[in-house]
Amino acid sequence: MRTFVLGGTKFLSKEIARQARDRGHEVVCAARGLAGEPAPGVEFVKVDRGEDGGLAPVRGSFDFVIDVARHPSLVRRAVTELAGRFGHWTFVSSCNVYADFGVADQVLHEPLAADADEFDPANYGPAKVSCERIAGEEALLVRAGLIVGPEDESDRLTYWVDRLARGGPVLAPGSPDDLVQFVDVRDLAAWTLDAAEKGLAGPYDGCSMPFSRGRLLAEIAEGVGVEPELVWADQEFLVERKVAPWMGERSLPMWLPLPEYAGFMARDTSATLAAGLRIRPVADTARDTLAWQRESGHVVSRSGISAADEAELLRALA
Repeated sequence: MRTFVLGGTKFLSKEIARQARDRGHEVVCAARGLAGEPAPGVEFVKVDRGEDGGLAPVRGSFDFVIDVARHPSLVRRAVTELAGRFGHWTFVSSCNVYADFGVADQVLHEPLAADADEFDPANYGPAKVSCERIAGEEALLVRAGLIVGPEDESDRLTYWVDRLARGGPVLAPGSPDDLVQFVDVRDLAAWTLDAAEKGLAGPYDGCSMPFSRGRLLAEIAEGVGVEPELVWADQEFLVERKVAPWMGERSLPMWLPLPEYAGFMARDTSATLAAGLRIRPVADTARDTLAWQRESGHVVSRSGISAADEAELLRALA
C-alpha cells in the first residue's frame, strides 16, 4: 500500500502517517515543513500548496490520499493536481460543518461564498463544508470532534490532566451532568486508516458518544492517580466573573454556554462506532497525555486558568 498524507508533521496527520508506516504502508507526507517534523520512517516532500502546481514535487500514484486541510483553495488544488493518481480519498473535516450548535442535528452550513476570506477563523465551518464538496461524494469525510491525547498542544484536555494531577480543590465548570465528547488522536487515526482500507465513503462523525463531565473528570483523576476534589461552579457564576468557555486565555476548557451549545458535544456517533471506531478509556488517554506532557516539557498555556485565578474563584464560591 502507498499512502499520501497532505500534512504529516503535526498531531492528527502525523499520527496517521505514523500508524500507516507501522501497518507497512509506504508513506509520503507533503507540507511546507513549518509545523514540525514528520514521523521517522516516512518520506517527506516539501511543497507549498498555496501555489498552483505546488504538488509537482510529489511523484507517483497512491492507494490512499488523506488530507486535513481547512482551506478550500488548497483542497481544490490537491484534487486537481492528483487527479488520476489515487485510489481512495479521505478528507478530515470537522463537526463545525453543522450550522446550529444548539441542537444535535445534521443541518450543514452553506458552503463558503466564493468571495469570502477562507483564512478568517469565523469562516471555519463553511470552509470545511466547501472542502467536503470539493473532495466529492466518493471521498470518506471524517467529521472530527474534539481531538485530544498525547501531542495535543491546544490544552483543552491537557489542562484538566495537568490540573487534576496537581491535586487540591479543583474548580469544575457547569454541572457534573453536562455532556462532553471527544476522541483520542490515536483512535481517530486508526479508524481513519481502517475506513480508507475498507473503501468507506461519505460522512462519519469521528468522536465518542456523549458522556457526563462528572465522569470525564473522575476518569481523568483515575488515570493520573489522584482522588479528585471537585468544586462545581454554575454557568451564571462563571459568566459573571468573565471566565471564558472552551479554550484560550482564562478559560475552563470543554465547558460551553447552554443552551447555545447544547448540541455541540451531544452528537450521536453510533454509526461511526458501528463502522469500527474504537474508543479507549478516558483514564488511558489521561495517563498517556500526562506522560507525554512530562517527557516533552509541554507547559499548559493555550487554555485554562492560572492557579491564582482559580484560588480567587474558589474563595468566591466558599
